[in-house]
Amino acid sequence: MNYTYILKCSDDSLYTGWTTDLKKRLDTHNRGTGAKYTRSRLPVVLVYYEEYETKQEAMQREYAIKQLTRRQKEALISSFSLSDDSLSYLFTSPTSTTSS
Repeated sequence: MNYTYILKCSDDSLYTGWTTDLKKRLDTHNRGTGAKYTRSRLPVVLVYYEEYETKQEAMQREYAIKQLTRRQKEALISSFSLSDDSLSYLFTSPTSTTSS
């Protein structure tokens, strides 16, 4: 399965991407090893996703979402309802870790 997703960053900005594994990608972003954009805006929280059969479909949707205005993205996010309870844990804020 391929996913197009939107993250809300700590500075309240939105980041859109695509992946084949939502949990792994979210963890990668929150470790600071994801996209350059999100590295300085941690933590990030998953606020929206769509599923696609092919990588091409997911990438096309990513591009389309990136062309939307912030207001349009917020409308998309607010209309989103979590239909797969197995992914509900992805929609919570990551636990903060302290380095020793």
